Amino acid sequence: METPPGWDIVDGALERSYRFANFAAALVFVNAVGAAAEHANHHPDIAFGWGRATVRWTTHDAGGITAADVALARRTDELA
Repeated sequence: METPPGWDIVDGALERSYRFANFAAALVFVNAVGAAAEHANHHPDIAFGWGRATVRWTTHDAGGITAADVALARRTDELA
């Protein structure tokens, strides 16, 4: 499975950090990723703060990265 551009594999998960102009912009992004995750019923780990967000996609039941994680990582890039 190919890792999407800009993403790294860290401890068995796809991980990428994003920068934003301010806290509000990061929060809008995090909420959009959350909505996409709810729609897909597949949820990432997200850490965010002022002007930044880090998203990690993995499938715990499968023990690592699956096609769903790759697809949602690409969707995350679209939302950024």
